[in-house]
Amino acid sequence: MTIRKWFFLFWSTMAIGAAVCMVLGLTMLLTDQEFGFLGIKATGFNLFMMLLAGTVIGAFSQMCFFAYLTLNYIALSVFRKKYLWNALQGYTTIFAVFLLGYVLYDGRMNNWFFWVLPLSLFILSLAASWFKVKQTNRSAFIPTMFLMFVITSIESYPAIQGENNVGAIIFMMLPLFVCNLYQNHQMAKLTGNATAASAGVPAKTAV
Repeated sequence: MTIRKWFFLFWSTMAIGAAVCMVLGLTMLLTDQEFGFLGIKATGFNLFMMLLAGTVIGAFSQMCFFAYLTLNYIALSVFRKKYLWNALQGYTTIFAVFLLGYVLYDGRMNNWFFWVLPLSLFILSLAASWFKVKQTNRSAFIPTMFLMFVITSIESYPAIQGENNVGAIIFMMLPLFVCNLYQNHQMAKLTGNATAASAGVPAKTAV
């Protein structure tokens, strides 16, 4: 990973976060006129604020992504055996599915959102992990699941804990998920692991 590649990943992630927030925010604004700062009458201002929010979300996602890479590196050094660290990530992911549902239920969400959101995020994480395996190799499945579900949930915790509004939680979680997905799949291309995997050579990293 060179400075040039990191710079590309940094700005492209922020751009994706901004684009997703603007599209998602505009959709919510059109379906719910109360969504946004000043309602539908201030669409231009709301889009600008969503653009800023998206860039911040993109930068925050990248910070957490590299924090996970650091955690992954340290954990592999501590556990020595890769399967032990993968097993811990797998158990943590399964536990996090139920924990997220409990947190949402404890936050007095309506009678469907507290279980629909964890299941939806879990299914999307499964799909992302499957594509990651196709891109690299089978060892990337559990780390990708951990990244896409657990890390995304942790990143979204301010919205989950501080809001009882379904729209606010989705507005933060979906862009974070997309940014994490983009970075996770882009990393293999930037480090050359996708090429190595396609040639039958094990990837250097499992993320």
